[in-house]
Amino acid sequence: MSAADFSAKSVDTKIAASHPATWSLVHRHRLRWWEPLPWILAIGYFFLFPNHLGFGTEMLIMVLFALSLDLVLGYAGIVTLGHAAFFGIGAYAVGMLAQHGIWSEPISGLAIAAVVAAIFGLLSGLVLLRTTGLTLLMLTLSIMLLLEEAANLAQEWTGGYDGLTDVSISPVLGLFEFNPLYPTTQYLYVLCVLFIGFLVVRTIVYSPFGESLTGIRENVLRMHAVGAPVRKRLVICYAISAAIAGVAGALWAQSNAYVNMSTLSLDRAATVLIILVLGGYGRLYGAFVGAVAYMVLAHYLAKLYPTAWQLGLGLMLMTIALFARNGIIGIVENLLARRRGKAPAQGSGS
Repeated sequence: MSAADFSAKSVDTKIAASHPATWSLVHRHRLRWWEPLPWILAIGYFFLFPNHLGFGTEMLIMVLFALSLDLVLGYAGIVTLGHAAFFGIGAYAVGMLAQHGIWSEPISGLAIAAVVAAIFGLLSGLVLLRTTGLTLLMLTLSIMLLLEEAANLAQEWTGGYDGLTDVSISPVLGLFEFNPLYPTTQYLYVLCVLFIGFLVVRTIVYSPFGESLTGIRENVLRMHAVGAPVRKRLVICYAISAAIAGVAGALWAQSNAYVNMSTLSLDRAATVLIILVLGGYGRLYGAFVGAVAYMVLAHYLAKLYPTAWQLGLGLMLMTIALFARNGIIGIVENLLARRRGKAPAQGSGS
């Protein structure tokens, strides 16, 4: 180690000892040694479980969807029950364009879905984010249910209750075809999009804009007092989150080659919320942990108890809610903190 490196390390040590909060803010954006692990595991899954790539693709899509919800709920503190509205908008945008022979190129289709969902998120956010608490919760739920009914009534374009059953997507980059029976292309395609989406969310979270969102979540009155444009930042965050959720919905439509009203249902909105609670909200990797825990557990419980598999999920959720404030990641953090002899960390992290 050079003298300059040793000096820099000494300065870091002194700052960490005398000003731990400052040190945490300066270093929290840096890549940690364990952060590549989820991506290594995702690549390993491709080779280890070639017969279960459809399940893996669904899991990756739910991770991206949960990341979009984490941005508004975990970091900005916007409580919503209607986040599936943006997921469904993205799915139907891609599905209708492909079904009616207008546009079927997959990558640009994702961009179209993101733009449409972002515009809807921006317009609805300007109205909805004037409210808070239970009023906001009910309004977001109402918007989603209205969209679901609109999809049911617009049968000529959306297929109504039956949905769009013949969504034909062009090959990725003109080379790699989508095959519902052998979802190799789907898995790798979704994994690449998830990685890009994660980098976007990570950059936002660790930026000054992301720090201001955390400040709004923790103490909105203090943020008003320091002159922060609270509502403007919440609306922007809501629109960005809507765009990411729209991309997740578009991926779902492209991967499954169909779209139905389940993309706009309360069940999907509740599922992504459960995933985030299980994994840990306000933590970047809570979406990863929660999606894997929920979908693997749901898969095996459905095989063991086809008529009552949701009972096991409910018991797990109750246990997490009662004894682990920050989900599975919170449990791990508390165990590590006790092992090191430190108090458990408060607030959000990665």
